[in-house]
Amino acid sequence: MKQGIDSFLRHLASEKNCSANTVAAYSNDLLQMADFLQSKGAKDWPDVDHQMIMSYFIELKQRGYALTTIARKTASARTLFKYLEKEGVIRNNLTDNIGTPRVKRSLPQPLPQNKVKELLKQPDKYPTPEAKRDKAMIELLCASGMQVSEITSLNVDDLNLQGEPIIVTGSRDRNTSVSRNNVPALKSYLDEVRPQLVHHRDEKALFLNRLGQRLTRQGFWQIVKAYAREAKLDNEVTLRSLRHSFVPISQGAST
Repeated sequence: MKQGIDSFLRHLASEKNCSANTVAAYSNDLLQMADFLQSKGAKDWPDVDHQMIMSYFIELKQRGYALTTIARKTASARTLFKYLEKEGVIRNNLTDNIGTPRVKRSLPQPLPQNKVKELLKQPDKYPTPEAKRDKAMIELLCASGMQVSEITSLNVDDLNLQGEPIIVTGSRDRNTSVSRNNVPALKSYLDEVRPQLVHHRDEKALFLNRLGQRLTRQGFWQIVKAYAREAKLDNEVTLRSLRHSFVPISQGAST
């Protein structure tokens, strides 16, 4: 059985380009499973039956493993059996009908407002159009609770600046209300900065990179990380934590 695992691990490293840490994690999970299956009488992979596999996962639960760990070990087993089936070592993938435990995703901890303010001070240190754009983007992220992919997908026409609050139309036509007081940099970005960044009159994207093209999600994250390092918050700031850091006037209501 160990030969089958070794062959699978070589496959991960050479053909799937998995990192050494990933390969090591698979190895630990699969050797543990192989030891259990052998204790139940399996001498090689074709000897394994569905009851043995079920007994293994029941054993993990009874031993008090966390759901996240069981989910990972289930995924490791499923990937191995898929490989063994493809290689003709076994006839059927015995893990096809075994569900993966559902792991509840915990909400990120909001960044305290004093730290958000410290982060927002960083772009002010630079007199560049890009820095003014950055402040407008981060303000909008915090004030609206929108996903970063939604913000980078915004077009100029998605903003309704008439009245208070401002209405922002995100993906799937979801409207979000944002108080002007929470995004003071947005109007100056539109009036003064974006015209400096835009290269083509027909460009619709709201937030542009220095090439005049739509800023990507990855580009947004790199910008936030750089300011977080300057503010000495790089271990606390994530895009998800910033989304949950401010409560807009509308309480995030969508229509």
